[in-house]
Amino acid sequence: MGGWARGVLAAILGSLAACSSPPPLAPPSSAPAPRPAARWVAVDWKELPGWGGDDLLAAWPALLASCQRPAPAWAEFCARAALQPPADALEATLLLMKHLRPWRIAGDGGDPTGLLTGYFEPQLAASRSRQGAFQWPLHALPADPALRRTPRRDIDGNPRFAALELAYVDDPFGLLQLQVQGSGRLVMRDAAGAERVIRVAFAGHNDQPFQSVTRALLDRGEVADATPRSLGDWARRNPSRVKEAMAVNPRVVFFREEPLPDPGLGPRGAQGVPLTPGRSVAVDRDAIALGTPLWLDSTEPWSPGAPPAPLRRLVMAQDTGSAITGAVRADLFWGWGEEAALRAARTRQPLRMWALWPEGSTPKP
Repeated sequence: MGGWARGVLAAILGSLAACSSPPPLAPPSSAPAPRPAARWVAVDWKELPGWGGDDLLAAWPALLASCQRPAPAWAEFCARAALQPPADALEATLLLMKHLRPWRIAGDGGDPTGLLTGYFEPQLAASRSRQGAFQWPLHALPADPALRRTPRRDIDGNPRFAALELAYVDDPFGLLQLQVQGSGRLVMRDAAGAERVIRVAFAGHNDQPFQSVTRALLDRGEVADATPRSLGDWARRNPSRVKEAMAVNPRVVFFREEPLPDPGLGPRGAQGVPLTPGRSVAVDRDAIALGTPLWLDSTEPWSPGAPPAPLRRLVMAQDTGSAITGAVRADLFWGWGEEAALRAARTRQPLRMWALWPEGSTPKP
């Protein structure tokens, strides 16, 4: 957004602040309904740090994606957003300010500070056949419920699982990461060297407890850190020990193949819409309804030798996760590939968060 546009927006924010009353201490009856893990407090737009500095046009595709499955309160706004798309970032900002209201989110005790983490979609080289370095299989979900409970150490080499092998990867720790994330991309190369990318998605797991393979190696001092490079170096030095190291985690995730019509879109989140890199977050749905626009105030992922830079942007609550609990808690989807993996690994910063919600409406839990 240019300097003149920021000036216009600043003047609008100033006029809104001058004519507005102080935010209420608790939401009125027409405000978002209180949820067990969250407090919503109405605020002025001027209280959102950095508001007006984000390119909201970059967030618009994620917003429209959420509008594919709108809650009843959002039907009118979503229709307007689809029929009258903003021409620039300033128009997008003013459209949100005209039809939505910001609410500061705090925990049940009133603490407005929480945690931002990151996640990504792993992308691994793969082969349809077991050959060369491609020795680590991904399995489809067994039809037999009893067979599904087989622990990891008893799956590979088991003839009952041979027909369930979807593909093979050359990175055992990448396979573990794929199972932790629950979905990912496989890059296949044919004999002529042409690439084909497919997506595999979570289909179920074997109901065994999760144990961290990386934590076990760290505790024994066998790796210095949990980066893919350190784990890969360990595997190359200890090829005969990799299978036993992986068996520390008895849980196995089973996959199914999904179409990948647009490589520029992420996997579908819990809301049922494709995730947008840098604009989709996982939240605790007991505190925040899926599809809610959120304003984040945090810092960019840590980078060696660089001071922390502000991360202030509009995102959409489009996913959930078992580790994402609490009101002021968000897990930012960074995309796929090595850069996204690095950003996700380095994202663990304090967070403040505001929800944007249509005036006069009450969301349903």
